[in-house]
Amino acid sequence: MQAFLFGITSLAVWRITHLLAKEDGPWDMIFKLRKQLGQGFWGSLLDCFYCLSIWVALPFAWGEGSTVKEKLLWWLALSGAACLLEKVTNRFEKET
Repeated sequence: MQAFLFGITSLAVWRITHLLAKEDGPWDMIFKLRKQLGQGFWGSLLDCFYCLSIWVALPFAWGEGSTVKEKLLWWLALSGAACLLEKVTNRFEKET
């Protein structure tokens, strides 16, 4: 059960991170958000999938771990899984 939970949570972290970093979103809402944030700290954060995945994973990890150590492990593992998924999906996009 724990592996299943990790798997679906990893997919959720990847999906949200991908939406914020690489997609325009419905009615171009995400595009407008990125444009409004500009080139400052927050705008730059949305430009980097790997940086953003750390922050997207944080609330998921906070909800899953029961101790501080577990929360830290979930945090890093979820971000890492999202990064791996991004590399795999980028590879498939380049091949097609």
